[in-house]
Amino acid sequence: MSTTAPAFKVSEIELHEIPVVLRMPFRFGVVTLHQCFQAFVRVRIEFANGAYAWGTSAEMVVPKWFDKNTALSDQDNFEQERDVLRIARESYLGDSTPASAFSHFARHHDANLAFCDKRGYNPLLASYGPALIDRALIDALCKHEQKSFYQVMQSNLAGISEEHSQFQDIDWEHFLSQCKPAQSIHARHTVGLVDAITTSDVIEVVNDGLPETLEQVVAHYGHRYYKLKVSGQIDKDIDRLTAIARVLERIPNGYQASLDGNEQYQSAQELEVLLEKMRETPALKQMMQSILFIEQPIARHHALDVDLKTRPLGLPVIIDESDGTLDAFVLAKEKGYAGISSKTCKGVYKSILNASRCSQWNQEQKQMQYFMSAEDLTVQAGISVQQDLALVNLIGVKHVERNGHHYVNGLASRPKIEQSQFLKEHADLYENTHGAVRLHIQNGQIQIRSLACVGFASAVEPDFSAMYALGQCPSSVQK
Repeated sequence: MSTTAPAFKVSEIELHEIPVVLRMPFRFGVVTLHQCFQAFVRVRIEFANGAYAWGTSAEMVVPKWFDKNTALSDQDNFEQERDVLRIARESYLGDSTPASAFSHFARHHDANLAFCDKRGYNPLLASYGPALIDRALIDALCKHEQKSFYQVMQSNLAGISEEHSQFQDIDWEHFLSQCKPAQSIHARHTVGLVDAITTSDVIEVVNDGLPETLEQVVAHYGHRYYKLKVSGQIDKDIDRLTAIARVLERIPNGYQASLDGNEQYQSAQELEVLLEKMRETPALKQMMQSILFIEQPIARHHALDVDLKTRPLGLPVIIDESDGTLDAFVLAKEKGYAGISSKTCKGVYKSILNASRCSQWNQEQKQMQYFMSAEDLTVQAGISVQQDLALVNLIGVKHVERNGHHYVNGLASRPKIEQSQFLKEHADLYENTHGAVRLHIQNGQIQIRSLACVGFASAVEPDFSAMYALGQCPSSVQK
């Protein structure tokens, strides 16, 4: 542990949730999502001198991503995620020994995975609970130190160290001190599998004044980066990608994109067929030239059994859903994968660890072969999107998938006073339009200077009195 990292004990952990209703449906892996929940974690940490601080984190509770078993209902998935939050709360509260923020993570990580495995929870799902608690602990630490997330991480006040075996052989003080956050970041817009491309594709008009089609998104936000989901049905994918290409090719000075397979391909051979057909389709020539990488095309249960080094794909491939354990990137690298996603729902320390690996491996190779992508589990306006943006900004990612603002009406579900506070304290990040405070994207970019505030990227405390205890939300989703 870093000698400068403050030690504290975790004295309280509160779990809350609110309902989230989407303004339009979103195809999420194997499910089409209309409504779900957002979880909030609030922690209190105490120091030896009696001082204490509160910290917060937030993340969506969604079906069919952490566990895509089609035998489970959406409600089963919701309860799984609530359960791993409760498990993590009991674990962190069960050890009152003072420790650094990282030490609290390190000493519970392996035991948490083992316990959840006995409950039938995969490692990706098991990490969800600690991921939220760790972020709340970091937020509380930042507030105690009166420093920003960037400052706390750059000086390693979280105490990242070799305490866990996967974090060994890295000069953490040097790596973290070299992190140089930017003041803006490009938003990469997701084109979901049921999203309308043009107005002729719209089945049910929302008519709230916000973009509903890809054409309208391009005109309204000015994105230069896009994430295109594919279904594994190759002929349908080619037809849909061709329709998307007709819209994106109108963008002045071009665009760049990623392909998201969402585990829909059963083999590398199937993926090869898709790419071959794309290359053979004249209308997709510019799109093929624009693609930066392919995200998790092969189902997680055998994705790392496939040696991509033997497959002439011609594009780098990253893992996302296969990223269940701390060594997943190491295993994926040996199979020819070039990158891995950062998501706050998978854990702050995991993202930082994988960013350090990219840096180390690229130095060894003397080329930029390995990279982090920044992906979005529909993070919402407020604490959730701000912490995710700050994390990927810390590790130097230049564009991040953002889709939560497109499918949910900003902070409309939160009290007006809370909305006003977020707009006041983070005026570069938000705007007040169409009846709610929402993420502000202009020329495809998000301004994020205000995330360098005291705390983990938020100068606003959400109104917990306007929330429900975890699992007690009286939403229609809870049928």
